[in-house]
Amino acid sequence: MRLISPDASPRGWPLTGALALALLALSGCSQMPKLSELTSATGDKVLGLVRPYRVEVVQGNVLTKELLASVKPGMPRAQVQDLLGSPMLTDVFHEDRWDYIFTIRRQGTEPQRRHVVVWFQGDALKSVDAPNDIPTEREFVASINTLKLKGEAPKLALSESERKALPTPAKQAPTALEPMGPVRSYPPLEPRS
Repeated sequence: MRLISPDASPRGWPLTGALALALLALSGCSQMPKLSELTSATGDKVLGLVRPYRVEVVQGNVLTKELLASVKPGMPRAQVQDLLGSPMLTDVFHEDRWDYIFTIRRQGTEPQRRHVVVWFQGDALKSVDAPNDIPTEREFVASINTLKLKGEAPKLALSESERKALPTPAKQAPTALEPMGPVRSYPPLEPRS
């Protein structure tokens, strides 16, 4: 059986050509390298040109040195929870232990993971087990900041001498308050006597 006979009309040729083109395109897809093969060793860029979007994953409570310094032994559970937030893990079998686990994975920064354990004796805080690398608030913000400033940071406050050197603003006459909405005058309800 012949698919195309010499006497066949050319009306079916565009369909045959489109089918052949589709098959050729699909066969090329199997030859495409995987994304993992194209990325650099660190996985940051594809072919050294394009940086793919990666989802930012943040789990748990951010605990800083300032927050951990605010909790003191003897505090009730409710007050500790108000200061540190709800714990990530609580266990029915270990009621005197709260686990605060924090992880962050942000594109352009190193992933971070911290585990803080808070111990209670009854309803009172007994102790806090925290790793030595707990950052301050400024250190934490700097560690997740991907914006790199060019040059020096902008000055946000004036010194006292700079404040005195500023010209004094001109006094403006107080503006009269204009009535809001339509202004109407109505005749008196009762005749004046």
